[in-house]
Amino acid sequence: MKIRSKSVTIIFSLLLMACGGKEEKKQEGFSVDRTKTTTEKPVEATPAVSATPPSERVALNNKGVGPIKSITLDAEIDQAMAKEGEEIYGRMCLACHKVDKKFIGPAPIGVLERRSPEWVMNMILNPEVMVKQDPLAKELLGEFNGAPMANQGLTEEQARAVLEYFRTL
Repeated sequence: MKIRSKSVTIIFSLLLMACGGKEEKKQEGFSVDRTKTTTEKPVEATPAVSATPPSERVALNNKGVGPIKSITLDAEIDQAMAKEGEEIYGRMCLACHKVDKKFIGPAPIGVLERRSPEWVMNMILNPEVMVKQDPLAKELLGEFNGAPMANQGLTEEQARAVLEYFRTL
């Protein structure tokens, strides 16, 4: 029994010596040693974003999405139609669109220098579908803080009158 107890004592002592003996020095402050284990992925080229805001961008070839596929404007402005369009604009659009400055929506002044007549009419007649399907209308929605244009329920004739009014601005 004496041999057994001496053996256990010796083994226990050896185990304690094997586990102990290494002293860690405490350092002031905090530090972490890390090695990077993730693999880096190559940076993909991002598409160039235009510095020009959508409201100022020229896109005369875009006809938009909606019922108007083609429209021909006479060389001379139809003053009677433009007057009717001005009245409609004052009644239905002026709450969100100031004639000469950005407001809730873009200013219509010079819009026909930046947009096709078809695009303008489709935006007036079909704003819900335009902001869902037309890339430029989507960008405009973002530029104007996500405030979608309300569908005023205008007829094609009324929208055409508003377009004629825009030609006078």
